[in-house]
Amino acid sequence: MADKAKKSTTRKKKLTKKQRGKRKLVLFIVEILVLLLLAGVLFVVSKLNSMNEGELDETDLEINIDEETQEMLKGYTNIALFGLDNRSSGNYDTGNSDAIMIASINNDTKEVRIVSVFRDSYLAVDDKDSLRKVNYAYAHGGPQEAVKALNKNLDLNITEYVAVDFQALAMTINKLGGIELTITDAEANNEYTRAYIDEMNEKFGAGASYLPSGENVHVDGWQATAYARLRAIGDDYGRTERQRTVITKMVEKAKQADLATLTGIINEMTDYIGTSLSASEIIGLAASMQDYELVDTQGWPFKLTTGTTSGGASVVIPTDLETNVILLHEYLFGTDGYEPSDVVSTLSQRISADTGTNADSTVRDTTPEGLVNAGTPDTEEESE
Repeated sequence: MADKAKKSTTRKKKLTKKQRGKRKLVLFIVEILVLLLLAGVLFVVSKLNSMNEGELDETDLEINIDEETQEMLKGYTNIALFGLDNRSSGNYDTGNSDAIMIASINNDTKEVRIVSVFRDSYLAVDDKDSLRKVNYAYAHGGPQEAVKALNKNLDLNITEYVAVDFQALAMTINKLGGIELTITDAEANNEYTRAYIDEMNEKFGAGASYLPSGENVHVDGWQATAYARLRAIGDDYGRTERQRTVITKMVEKAKQADLATLTGIINEMTDYIGTSLSASEIIGLAASMQDYELVDTQGWPFKLTTGTTSGGASVVIPTDLETNVILLHEYLFGTDGYEPSDVVSTLSQRISADTGTNADSTVRDTTPEGLVNAGTPDTEEESE
């Protein structure tokens, strides 16, 4: 860390104090909002009024954690992040949430962890606690219901969200000059990635070519978006891993960009954002955001199996929910021996009874190394 700080200090001396301050603020906005959802959610204070603001009703967000947990979570800022598969921009009240993430910011250490919740996760998604795929919540109740579902099933206290559509992802990556990805032949030649690029070329005049294959190949924003959306290879697991790879590459590229490039991105992106964050809240984050660092990303549930509902839908089943919530809190907040709420315990029992599964049903385990309750990753699956 000392060497990193020394290099950073040396680099800053090349700029005036005023330039450093401006660049830090803009880079903060790029970094946190690239983190805030694979889609270049970039905004600057002067542009805040052009964002699509969507306030949440904080009295109806299913925050069921006890006082001790609430006190502990005061040290963290947790924000729900949604990537919407809308074919038209500007609508953030509904849509298919193809990407569901939680950005957890440690307010003291400035470390950021991102958890991708598999969109097919079988959880309680509405006021009736119906068990369905978690992406149902946004499609039928917008950000309010989607945030409620995350809080209720995961024992969290989320009160803010950011939503973007996938056009924003493509535009941001193009402004950054593209990124480098390692793409397999199967991913490059997949009919779904090609169909998506064809659609974007026709709808937006993207002019994108099909995906290339190889190690560290250069791709533009539309190609990267097609790669991030691909679900046909690796199902939901593969898609969320690809999404997190794109995020990481975008963060790396943003840190190398000059002020003019970053400002240009900001100026274009504000119409592609839906958020509950206010100007003052963003300014508060900006105060020290240059010190923030993305330290890890993971897919959730860590322990799972798959199954089919009575209606024929393929779902991802946490095995079991209670265990996965304990592991999630340990991963995000460093808790040891977290006790899930009665709500989570009850939902865990319902999911197990409905699917006929339990902790012994686990077929895929990607619990991060170092957790007290960590299991051994499945040798046939890549660890997230």
